[in-house]
Amino acid sequence: MKLLEVGQIGNHRLQNKMVMSAMTRSRANVQGVVSDLTVLYYTQRAGAGLILTEAINISNDAIGSPFTPGIFTQDQINAWKKVTTAVHEKGSLIFAQLWHTGRVGHSIDRNGKLPLAPSAIPIEGSKHFTSQGLQDFEIPQAMTIEDINQTKLDYKQAALNAIEAGFDGVELHGANGYLPNQFLAESSNQRQDNYGGNIENNCRFMLEVMQTLIDAISGDRVGIKLSPFQPYGGIVIKDPVATFKYLIDELNKMDFAFVELMKKSPMFPAPEHYPSDDEIELFGKNVKADLIANSAFTRETGEKELEKGIAKAISYGVLFLSNPDLPKRFELNAEMNQLDPSTMFGGGEKGYIDYPFLS
Repeated sequence: MKLLEVGQIGNHRLQNKMVMSAMTRSRANVQGVVSDLTVLYYTQRAGAGLILTEAINISNDAIGSPFTPGIFTQDQINAWKKVTTAVHEKGSLIFAQLWHTGRVGHSIDRNGKLPLAPSAIPIEGSKHFTSQGLQDFEIPQAMTIEDINQTKLDYKQAALNAIEAGFDGVELHGANGYLPNQFLAESSNQRQDNYGGNIENNCRFMLEVMQTLIDAISGDRVGIKLSPFQPYGGIVIKDPVATFKYLIDELNKMDFAFVELMKKSPMFPAPEHYPSDDEIELFGKNVKADLIANSAFTRETGEKELEKGIAKAISYGVLFLSNPDLPKRFELNAEMNQLDPSTMFGGGEKGYIDYPFLS
């Protein structure tokens, strides 16, 4: 199987072409520090060629949900060191996914401070999970230029902290309706300065953050996740094809390791004006960096995707969550453990480190 062959992403040699994608698990403590359970969770899944961690808050201002980890205090850095050391001892690589949630947050879990966003536009039609239960989304605080500049500095420091913690690199979370994605979308960005008003300006923040990360830790340690047609978080882009073609053309001028390209989820129907094209076919062929294809792949569809020659690796989420020995199961074409959705977010060992291995 191509999935089980040795792979290469940027300058990094992978023991196979299977990547564990980022999945929020909400198992950190209230200070954003991960525990020894998290060390075991990632160590169990170190059969992956590359692990992309759950999204990690880059600063206090970045926090959107309770019990999510950070990488902006020394205690947080020290805790992640245990994870990276254990994963490396098992022969895998691990990148930290850097996260700023933007308007996908609530003041309840932000010490009373409203979330920051490109514009003061709330998410409508859904509620947000907080430490006090589901709540309506609040009207976020529109970011000033000072806020934008500080956020770029926060990304830089988080990347440096990740390297200190032993990570092989970082992935910018530019997908799924979080802050960089919010700048791309007219539904969340109605600015009329250099960070809004047209495609070039809407892409500026994400491109500047990417360059900041590259300058801070070198491009071979940097990747980015994109979700062109994913409307999660109230993201509606007027012309998503033109926006992402421009964004990818500009990213191609930079030297970095990979783009993880996420296909749209049937769980979140796209707006009517969005095309039905396959994102890997439409955008992936134009990506200069190595491409990781993401979202709802199986053993069979992942293999077929690699055979097309566009993607260098396939990232798996839920399958890795419920099958810590996923590469071995693919090798043997073995039966899969089934996910327990009730244990995905929050809790302890159950549904986290107790999914069985093949005997």
